[in-house]
Amino acid sequence: MKGEKTVEKIILTKENIEKNRDEILKAYAQPSKKYAKLPTPTKRQRKLLGMGKDQGIATAKYIRVTPRKMKIVIDLIKDKSLDEAYAILMYTPKAASPILTKVLKSAEANAVNNNNLTRDNLYVAEAYANPGPILKRFMPRARGSANRINKRTSHVTIVLKERV
Repeated sequence: MKGEKTVEKIILTKENIEKNRDEILKAYAQPSKKYAKLPTPTKRQRKLLGMGKDQGIATAKYIRVTPRKMKIVIDLIKDKSLDEAYAILMYTPKAASPILTKVLKSAEANAVNNNNLTRDNLYVAEAYANPGPILKRFMPRARGSANRINKRTSHVTIVLKERV
């Protein structure tokens, strides 16, 4: 057929991963086109490839603080070193601060203990708060009506990486 590009399929079997590890990692590191996406590796395949060994990730789910309020504090610590992020969180008088401190400590422990990264070089590479389920409550109003109150929850993720 005219102008058809052949995309070499990557088969992620254990033997193939062991033989072609460098080529597969290089292929996943490059940005992919929408029509030629690589298959998403499973957890076992990610472990064989050694993906995610350069970072420490921690997630807290179903936190009873709205994502919008979380984002205010998260934006303060993005791209800061670990000690600087702890200092900012300690002196920020917001409800999200103690929660983010706890998640940051967990991400630090994951990076240092599981992935053998040095604590002094760590910085907050990514941090985001996604919306969780909304608890819907009703408040009685005048003349027998009711208003809905949305009690929003959030899922917070912090990713620490080493500065080069």
